[in-house]
Amino acid sequence: MIKPIIAAAVALTALTAVAASLTDIPLKDIEGKDTTLKAYQGKVLLVVNVASKCGYTRQYSSLQAVYAKFKDQGLVILGFPSNDFGGQEPGSNAEIKEFCSSKFAVTFPLFDKVGVKAGPAQSPLYAALTGKDAPFPGEMKWNFGKFLLGRDGKVIARFNSGDEPDGEKMTKAIEAALAAK
Repeated sequence: MIKPIIAAAVALTALTAVAASLTDIPLKDIEGKDTTLKAYQGKVLLVVNVASKCGYTRQYSSLQAVYAKFKDQGLVILGFPSNDFGGQEPGSNAEIKEFCSSKFAVTFPLFDKVGVKAGPAQSPLYAALTGKDAPFPGEMKWNFGKFLLGRDGKVIARFNSGDEPDGEKMTKAIEAALAAK
């Protein structure tokens, strides 16, 4: 009798997590402090899975430039380190933070290292962003995948690793999201 009750409780918890808004999902920042995306309520968010030893690591520069250009208009870039692809983010949170600040002068918020690929280690945030009920479902393919969230906290666009943060495609999407009040 206990096993069915536990199974029901686990299923209910999973359903609740799926039903919850992206802004309600518990997260930890790079310092290990508890937070959620509610801290950025009313902002346009660019959620990016990042890695320090990837061919796309150079995008930290353009991400920082885009953040500097648009932050006063309400854009926040959120970096989520992940070691899911080729072990390209092996460092600790402290090492990641130091790397980002010393090599790329990153000032946008960074978070605790997370799993982005489907499976038991996947972060609830990435499960919601990529799951079958997501606006742009599908597995994360590599580092520096990007999700653009509108001021209402809903996903409005998804970009692949090769989509440059300061390229025309992303710039137009960011500007449109910022213009939508």
